[in-house]
Amino acid sequence: MILSKNIKKKGLNFMKIKEIKEKIKIGIDKIGFAMPKYFLDIRDLALGRNENENKFVKGLMQSEMSIAPVTDDIVSLGASAAEQILDEEDKKNIEMVIVGTESGIDQSKASAVFIHNLLKIQPFARCIEIKEACYGATAALSFAKNYIEKNENASVLVIASDTAKYGINTPGESTQGAGSIAMLIKKEPKIAVINDESICQTRDIMDFWRPNYSDFPIVDGHFSTKQYLDCLTTTFEEYKKRYSQDLTDFDAFCFHLPFPKLGLKAINSIFAKKVEKEEKNKFLEKFHASIVYGKRVGNIYTGSLYLSFLSLLENCDNLKTGDKIGMYSYGSGAVCEFFNLTLVDGFKSHLRNDRLNDFDNRKQLSIKEYEDMFFEKIILNEEGNCDFSNNRFIQESDNAFVLEKVEN
Repeated sequence: MILSKNIKKKGLNFMKIKEIKEKIKIGIDKIGFAMPKYFLDIRDLALGRNENENKFVKGLMQSEMSIAPVTDDIVSLGASAAEQILDEEDKKNIEMVIVGTESGIDQSKASAVFIHNLLKIQPFARCIEIKEACYGATAALSFAKNYIEKNENASVLVIASDTAKYGINTPGESTQGAGSIAMLIKKEPKIAVINDESICQTRDIMDFWRPNYSDFPIVDGHFSTKQYLDCLTTTFEEYKKRYSQDLTDFDAFCFHLPFPKLGLKAINSIFAKKVEKEEKNKFLEKFHASIVYGKRVGNIYTGSLYLSFLSLLENCDNLKTGDKIGMYSYGSGAVCEFFNLTLVDGFKSHLRNDRLNDFDNRKQLSIKEYEDMFFEKIILNEEGNCDFSNNRFIQESDNAFVLEKVEN
């Protein structure tokens, strides 16, 4: 857009020409999801742990959890999620790959480097891994958006990939899971625009951590739930104050979901005390659409919020172009962010309407099979190698990539 303005100064005429560049819209152009072939019915877990099934089914609103064999790690799941959505043109334009995870496979080398190679993305790209508990992928979205603002013809691949594993007969065992979300971020996106309004908050707390000296996370579940909800309400209040917005400015909300019941507590916590029942039911209906997938996958840490978003888009019939979706991201330790997305015209045509078939085609495990599979460790031989090429998990997998071997 060219604007011109005549300026008179001391009898002379000057023409002031100013080129104003319209702000480009940046957001989610494509989104994919990958999970393991196997699952455990949460009621079987309750039976195996001598618990009432309602403790998990109603108390957590959980029905199943994805179980990853040793051949499904964050690299294979992340690359498989991305392979579903990328074409060759996408791979030529990707200039950065960012993986948000708290299940890294190496203390030095970023999982994004492995994924970059598996997907055959053009070589002149930056590949990094971000860690801050379940918040990492949200930071990746922000970095991607900032990069494209300066390099508007570039694309960024953001992957959220994790395995949530707490140990046998532990308090967190019923909130395990595994899976990966991949999102292609670019200008003029086909699904949703990432808007500028956002508020972050950081608190140095110990509600959940995964130290190097422990095989499993250390968790204070009640304290973590309290912090999650308090971070949400205080951050949302600050958001409303800074941007002069309130509940009526949103059409739906998505939350980080360690378990679906926490999302229900979250949405109830942001309702005004005198909110109309009809308006409340409108949000609750969309909330239940957002947990359809999470109820059958379990916790996937960095990917949980974005699986909620995908579930909302593919299971809600009441969304339309221009709808604003409030997004709450929380990572223990703790960092959280409240931001929003706007759905673009034609978003439905870039989604799937048959994804529930993927869930139905998985293989159900017994308690013993789950315990043997999920907690299997990689054991190297004397030469420092391990070969899974004849493993039945590889033969049964529906994903594009699996871990085939470890070589010294």
